[in-house]
Amino acid sequence: MTDAEFPAKVSVRDGLSAVRRMPSQSNILSLPPMKTILALALSLVTTFAIFAEEKSERKPMPPPSRASDLVELKADLPYAANDNPWQMVDLYLPKHRATDKPLPVVVYIHGGGWSGGNRRGGGLAAGAASSGNYAGVSVGYRLSSEAKWPAQIHDCKAAIRWIRGHAKEYNLDADHIGVTGTSAGGHLVCLLGLTEGVKELEGSLGEFTSLSSKVTCVANYCGPTDMASPLMQGDAALKDDPAVAGLIGGSIADKAAEAKACSPLTYVHAGAPPFLTAHGTKDMRVNFTNATRLHEALTKAGSPSILLAMTDAGHGFGSPELTKRVQQFFDMHLRGIKSEISSDPIPLPAPAAEKK
Repeated sequence: MTDAEFPAKVSVRDGLSAVRRMPSQSNILSLPPMKTILALALSLVTTFAIFAEEKSERKPMPPPSRASDLVELKADLPYAANDNPWQMVDLYLPKHRATDKPLPVVVYIHGGGWSGGNRRGGGLAAGAASSGNYAGVSVGYRLSSEAKWPAQIHDCKAAIRWIRGHAKEYNLDADHIGVTGTSAGGHLVCLLGLTEGVKELEGSLGEFTSLSSKVTCVANYCGPTDMASPLMQGDAALKDDPAVAGLIGGSIADKAAEAKACSPLTYVHAGAPPFLTAHGTKDMRVNFTNATRLHEALTKAGSPSILLAMTDAGHGFGSPELTKRVQQFFDMHLRGIKSEISSDPIPLPAPAAEKK
């Protein structure tokens, strides 16, 4: 395995069907090492292929993953000083650390339209930990069926503070915390990157309220950034978005202040941490303009931003070139490895030839 190898090439189809066909996340870490990396990557990209629109009662938290040869899993660690299973993190520590020094941390926040999904499987956080160069943290948060905005960002910020509060215990580098998220998780990591010190969004959860929720860098996969405008296109844009309405507690028309308050674009400022945004140019669930507007606003403010247009991709994609650039991004900002990261658009990989 190469230095700091991240999850390998995968490809997915958009929609719930892709998620239903993916390997059970509870079995991912029981796979052999290389299959583990591939399955973790599949967990990442298929997770954000859904942006939950259907309403359902909160399902029980699935059981934690099993251990692997590469990663030690410490599951169900509470960050909010309570026993709510949705306010916990799963910590992934490499069994074979590349260094005795404190490890930088890659934090993964799952998607699911703020009303579905869960932290199990670990996404890119678990894959990064398998390299030996990072620790990984997969964050759970209260879904919109349990609590409305701003509960979700309060939870995520409490989780970042928890990491700092336990850095010495787990030999983590509290000064180098990168965050990545998919779809609704992309929305939340954008807010983590842009709202350090915003009192209304910090919350008062957990035992480490005196610590910072600052993050070092943000990798955003097709996250909504303008919640005050329709996320979809065509006729769908004329209707209330069920995922957004579920989050803010009503329609955009009735909850305009809340929609603006939960929009990452509201908080763009000079001095923001580096951003990398990957977004499908044909995303019909979260319009590609959410990516371009964020990139343009960050650039105008003088904050570093890379936009990776996934050519002809929808709301879910995989690419070995994208994997390479995301690895470069985290290695640069969390490990100090200088690199030139291309911002050229990335075409989807050609479909594999069918065996005859």
